Amino acid sequence: MVQIKSLDLSLLSYIKDSSRIFGFKQPSAPVCQTEEGGEFRYSDNNTYNISEEFAELDLFIPEPCGQLLSSNFNKVFLPTVYGIIFILGIVGNGLVIAVMGYQKKVKTMTDKYRVHLSVADLLFVLTLPFWAVDAAKTWYFGGFLCVSVHVIYTLNLYSSVLILAFISLDRYLAIVHATNSQAKRKLLANKVIYVAVWLPAAILTVPDLVFARSADSRTICQRIYPGASSLIWTVVFRFQHILVGFVLPGLVILVCYCIIISKLSQGAKGQVLKKKALKTTVILIICFFGCWLPYCTGIFLDTLIMLDVVRSSCQLQQAVETWISITEALAYFHCCLNPILYAFLGVKFNKTARSTLTNSSKSSQKVTLMAKKRGQISSVSTESESSSVLSS
Repeated sequence: MVQIKSLDLSLLSYIKDSSRIFGFKQPSAPVCQTEEGGEFRYSDNNTYNISEEFAELDLFIPEPCGQLLSSNFNKVFLPTVYGIIFILGIVGNGLVIAVMGYQKKVKTMTDKYRVHLSVADLLFVLTLPFWAVDAAKTWYFGGFLCVSVHVIYTLNLYSSVLILAFISLDRYLAIVHATNSQAKRKLLANKVIYVAVWLPAAILTVPDLVFARSADSRTICQRIYPGASSLIWTVVFRFQHILVGFVLPGLVILVCYCIIISKLSQGAKGQVLKKKALKTTVILIICFFGCWLPYCTGIFLDTLIMLDVVRSSCQLQQAVETWISITEALAYFHCCLNPILYAFLGVKFNKTARSTLTNSSKSSQKVTLMAKKRGQISSVSTESESSSVLSS
């Protein structure tokens, strides 16, 4: 209990707003009950009937269950993990995009999916510094960036997992229907991906455009739903996230890769290559479900608690909140794994990457030699300037 000697009536309004923003449950008892000794005890935020003449009386307000511990944990854990994911995601996905950009040959369907996936993951990790600052301190970036970061986050969160489903479908067609699937694969990679991945992901950002805003003097950036239907909106969007962001792509990935495993297990030709392909396929399945299943399980359980389907307790609520924070970071780490799983494990991509780096090194050497030749012909002052630029 938090004991307050001087009651600021705006505090109750803030508590009410906070419950609307964060989805605190609404108890049914009156907000303040008079007890023996003239003290007031806070129960919920439905009724406000306090006059300023009682401002000096003691007010006991219960702290939200586990909120303080969870908040302190998130202030340290989330910024640290988000920072690591941001750095690794920028390096890995940026390198994939750079290699694909330098590649002069006609890109295969796999290469096109790699570009889509790396762009989605790169844009996603670019939002993490904002969330890291928000978790550590508060939201400093105003209303426009609040909406923008929410939209970019949602767009690329959904597009990334949907692209993974498309990659599994492409590999299914290439391996199981190798003789007559080229036209279908081209159609999927060149046209269908925009309609089935980027368009749905863009549509799913509409709630961010409608509800995302900064509040409480712009120190909070959240989706703020209408008070009367806040619980309904929260539950709907959580189930939407579980269904579109995990269940549907997860089913496609699981079915396609299981069929691929069955196909590769047949026959005796190319056992070494088959074993490597089987191993890679199993790793892809484990990584996807290992990253996303714990997080989706956590938000599903938390949603059941919100709906009173699962009986809540202080310990359970605190455990679920901590679980969600940890597994959310694990799910986001998939953005760092994607370049490794879908690019660097490929033999052709590794050759292309080495060739790109070699050509880039040769190009830089040519530029250096040309600069030196120009420096020898020019005056002493110009030579000195060229030497300075090259050494920087």
